[in-house]
Amino acid sequence: MEIGELLGSGRSADVYALGDDRVLRRYRFDVDARREAAVMAYVAAHGYPVPEVHPGEGRPTDLVMGRLSGTTMLHSLIAGEITPEQVGETLAGLLRRLHEIPARESADPGDRVLHLDLHPDNVILTPDGPVVIDWCNTAEGPPELDCALSAVILAQVVVDPELPDWQEAGRSSLGALVAALGDALDVAEPLERARARRAADRGLSEREVGLLDDAVTLIRRLR
Repeated sequence: MEIGELLGSGRSADVYALGDDRVLRRYRFDVDARREAAVMAYVAAHGYPVPEVHPGEGRPTDLVMGRLSGTTMLHSLIAGEITPEQVGETLAGLLRRLHEIPARESADPGDRVLHLDLHPDNVILTPDGPVVIDWCNTAEGPPELDCALSAVILAQVVVDPELPDWQEAGRSSLGALVAALGDALDVAEPLERARARRAADRGLSEREVGLLDDAVTLIRRLR
């Protein structure tokens, strides 16, 4: 496997080109990407928009996928190509579609496949529609937790004093998301679980964790 140019880096992985039609997502720590690949293949079989997965290629820490054409929803928002309201409504629609898919492993009939990190930078706007990437946090459980986490991630941007340029667009996106999700955010328990899960994320700084209480308070005001 000949690895090409570095296309991007996140908090836990780097993405490289593999020719013109595939990419390699390689984790920088010891994690088995095969489970992530299996979940992506499962939701794809149910018609959910994810990159095509090429299993069995590379190391266990590698995930080989089809290369997507387009930019992230975040970059499209920055460029003025979509509105904040479209961001919130699109995220809500993707969450609802995902939660129509039955759990892959859990025997609990109420459980669904969860993404647990669905935000504007993890959605690629392709010519064929939005595609969801970065499934490393995926799990199974109640859909309300997934919805709450997406809301908390957006709300953190809004309440972050170091991101003043994002507060107006972030608030509008969050308001549209909360309105579109409706009953999914009408109970307190998923928000508290989302706050606790986000606080335990080792990728967040102490300062970012300190924003979580204000983020949850903002979501409650918008409900």
